[in-house]
Amino acid sequence: MATLSILILIVLFTATLVPGFDLGPAALSAAFLLGLVSGVPADEVTKFFPGDFFVLIVGVTALFAAAQLNGTLDWLLDLLLRLVGGRLVLIVLVPFVVGAVLTAVGTLPAAATAIVSPIALGLAARYRISPLVAAVLGITGIISGLLSPLAVYGVTARELSTRLGVGLPGSAPVTFLLGGLLTGLVVCAAWLVVGTRVGAVPRGRATALAAPAGPDAAAPEPEHGTRVSGGAETATAVAAEPKTPRARPGVRALTVLCLLTVVVLSVGFDLNVGYLGLTAALVLQVALRLPADAIVSRIPWNVVLLIGGLLTYVGLMQHLGAFKKISDLLQVEGAPWLSLLVLCYIAGVTSFAASSIAVFVTVMPLLPPLVADGVSPVGGVLALALASVLVDINPLGITGGLILGAAEPSVRPRLFRHLLAYGSASIVVAPAFAWLAFGWW
Repeated sequence: MATLSILILIVLFTATLVPGFDLGPAALSAAFLLGLVSGVPADEVTKFFPGDFFVLIVGVTALFAAAQLNGTLDWLLDLLLRLVGGRLVLIVLVPFVVGAVLTAVGTLPAAATAIVSPIALGLAARYRISPLVAAVLGITGIISGLLSPLAVYGVTARELSTRLGVGLPGSAPVTFLLGGLLTGLVVCAAWLVVGTRVGAVPRGRATALAAPAGPDAAAPEPEHGTRVSGGAETATAVAAEPKTPRARPGVRALTVLCLLTVVVLSVGFDLNVGYLGLTAALVLQVALRLPADAIVSRIPWNVVLLIGGLLTYVGLMQHLGAFKKISDLLQVEGAPWLSLLVLCYIAGVTSFAASSIAVFVTVMPLLPPLVADGVSPVGGVLALALASVLVDINPLGITGGLILGAAEPSVRPRLFRHLLAYGSASIVVAPAFAWLAFGWW
C-alpha cells in the first residue's frame, strides 16, 4: 500500500499536464479510493484534512482582503516604497528583511509567512518582479532567522542536542544563527541574479507599470466584457479595472491597528494567527461597512481545496508508511560524512510534503552515532536543520498555500507550476548544499 500510494502521487502530478485537471479534488478522491483499498475508513481519511491550515489561510487572507478592499494595503506598500526610495534592489529585499526579523525574534514560520507573503506578492504585482523571485526572497528571509536563539528551530536544536547527548559548545546558538543567515544571504543573492533575467527587471530605480511586461509579472485579470489582445504570455486590457479606493486616515488607522494587534498577539502571546485574522477581518467588515460577501469572495478557495486535498492524501501516505519506505530506500552504509549526506536527503525528501519541524525532530535521533564517529555536532545539526527547511518553498504545504493565496489570481496557475518546479529541484540541491556548507564543521 505504501508503494501504491507513492505511484498514485506520481500519477496525480503527471495528470496536472492535462488541461482542465484539478489536483485538489483529485487528491481527495484518490485519498478516499486508496483508503478503501487499504482498509482505512472514510472518517479516518477525513481526519487527515488539515483543519489548522484551513483556519490559517482563510483567516489571514480574509484580513488582508479587508485591508486591500479599504485601500490600506496599497497605502502600506506605497509607504514601504517611499522608505526604500524606489530602488529596485532595496524593494525586493524588503520581504527578505521583514521575514528574517520576524522569525529571529520568535515568530512561528507559518505566522511569519502569513505576514510576509502579501508584502512580497504585492510588490511583485506592482513592479516588473517575478512572483516566484519575490516569494523565494520572502520565504528565504524567514528561513534565515529560524535558527536564532529565540526561534523555534534554534530552541528545538539546542534542546534535542542536550537530550540526545550531542555535545554542543557554548558558541553554538550564535553559530546556528550565523549559519542560517549566511545560507539565506547566499540563496537571496543567487535569486537576485536570476530575477534580473527571469522577471525582466529593469536596472536602476523601479517604476510602476500600467501593464506588466515580463512573463511572470502579475497581469490584472480583465473584468467581464474586457477585450484582451496578445499571446499566451502577455495580455493588454483595453477596459480599465475598478481601482481600489484610497483609504481615509481613520480607515487606515483602524486597519493598521487590527494588523498590529494580530501580529503582537500571534508573536508575543502565541495565539492562533488564523482565528485572529478572522476576528480582525470581521471587525473591519462591520466597522467599515464593507459588502457582506466582499471579503469571503476574495478568499482563494481554490487554493484551500488544492492544498487541503494534497495534505489529506499526504497524511494517508504517512499513515501507510510511504515516507518511511522512501527513507529506507535512501539509507546506505558508508563513512559518517556520507551517512550525514544520506540523512540530509531523508530530511529534504520527507520535508517536501510533511512538517519540516516534525521531520527535523524525527531525524535528529539518528545524528548522535555520526557525531561519535567524527561528524561535527554543530555542523551536523545545521546541515539537518537547513536540509529540512530549504525545501519548504513548494506548493504542497502551508507555506505554498499562503504564497498562492497572496498572489494575483491571474498568476496563480503559473506560480503553482514554478513553485512545484523550484521545490522539486530543491530536493536535489538543498540537502547537498547544506551538507557541503556545514557537514565538515
